[in-house]
Amino acid sequence: MELHYEKFFNAVPGYMTIQDRNFKLITANDRFRQDFGDIEGRYCYQVYKHRPEKCEICPVESTFRDGQRHHSEEVVTCLDGSKVSVIVYTKPIRDDDGNITAVLELSTDITELKMLHRQLKESQERYRTLFEEVPCYISIQDRDLNLIDTNRKFREDFGSFYGSKCYQIYKRRKEQCMPCIVQNCFEDGLLHAHEEVVTSKSGFQKNVLVHTSPIRDAKGDIACVMEMSADITPIRQLQSQLTSIGLLISSISHGLKGLLNGLDGGVYLVNSGLAKNNQERMKKGWDIVLRNVDRIKSMVLDILYYAKDREPNWEKLSGKKMMNEVQEIIRSKADNLGVSFICECSVDDDCEFEGDNKAVRTLLVNLLENSLDACRVDSKKDSHTIKLSLSEYSDYIQFTISDNGIGMDRETREKVFSLFFSSKGGEGTGLGLFISNKIAQSHDGSIEVQSEEGRGTSFIVKLPKQQPASPVKNA
Repeated sequence: MELHYEKFFNAVPGYMTIQDRNFKLITANDRFRQDFGDIEGRYCYQVYKHRPEKCEICPVESTFRDGQRHHSEEVVTCLDGSKVSVIVYTKPIRDDDGNITAVLELSTDITELKMLHRQLKESQERYRTLFEEVPCYISIQDRDLNLIDTNRKFREDFGSFYGSKCYQIYKRRKEQCMPCIVQNCFEDGLLHAHEEVVTSKSGFQKNVLVHTSPIRDAKGDIACVMEMSADITPIRQLQSQLTSIGLLISSISHGLKGLLNGLDGGVYLVNSGLAKNNQERMKKGWDIVLRNVDRIKSMVLDILYYAKDREPNWEKLSGKKMMNEVQEIIRSKADNLGVSFICECSVDDDCEFEGDNKAVRTLLVNLLENSLDACRVDSKKDSHTIKLSLSEYSDYIQFTISDNGIGMDRETREKVFSLFFSSKGGEGTGLGLFISNKIAQSHDGSIEVQSEEGRGTSFIVKLPKQQPASPVKNA
């Protein structure tokens, strides 16, 4: 077993080390030793950076501190003095008791990608080969945002539409994106970067990290702009799997805070009722305590449930009962914020659909809480209302959540279900709506967003009545 471990360890196509808390190198793979020399008795920063003290920002130190995986981009110096750009990933190594005893550091050489732009300009023939085979989306655009050229991966995922506007192909929209980093590049001649959500020709949304670079003519004027978009959707999905518990806690922390405040209020009523021998006051306080304890328990179970990807726990669900459960959770929150909460149910008592009870409830609660937040931060209206309605159709049921809060612009609507995207700044993680969309997809359903900035938002949730024949893969 140990022999296999060493074989795999040394076969990794990158630099791999294991370090202790003092950043001393415990072991390293063959490629690391070949490019950086002996490690015995030496520290990471001495070997990698040729420096006497540790780096100011160290992902290994961060992993020891919080037990999470970290990554950074670095420039390291090989034994022969050559500089190599690497992306560094760290992962904790724990003992049987769960204590972190060491950290594994994997560094991937990205020097070639850093040199790619210069290589493209040096040789037209090499440019064409690399342009076609680079594993990301590349397009060349003129000042009117017309597509002049695209590489093979772009054509495979978005189609061949030379002469069409970039935003028509990438976003399936009729107007220019705001901000547009291609236009910015034309204006100032600088490199720009931005994260976007685009839609492939098959209808799947992708998270991409977009970089733009000017292409100049012989006179030095900007003739066109090259846009390179790296598909980071798998990275976003991986981040979701690795950090789901922490992010879930963060995304619902305001809910827990409200429940704990409710507990404090109930305890106060109980204590004051005891002091005054007021049985009615004690009963009212104890009811509040029990209700909030039950809600906290439910919330914690939801956190544990969504810490890992799970198949839905399919069962027959009542549409009206689901409405009542969600209404009980949201109404008190709406009352505390001074927001009117309206429920409309146009279905019969026998309206049923197949789904995961906890998952669907979480989906609806997340959307309603998002609507409450949209009303809470809107200071331009005297009164606010959120509305939950349920309709039934032949093959599916439809929940509609609407509000008259701050609304969303076009850019926000297109990114609203992206992991880590939040329009709330430091108040949100962007996880709640991402999870809602993921739940809808796992039920072979969908969520449509209709919103106008300053007027409000509607989320239209469609869920099939019947369980899909085969497991649904989230896009």
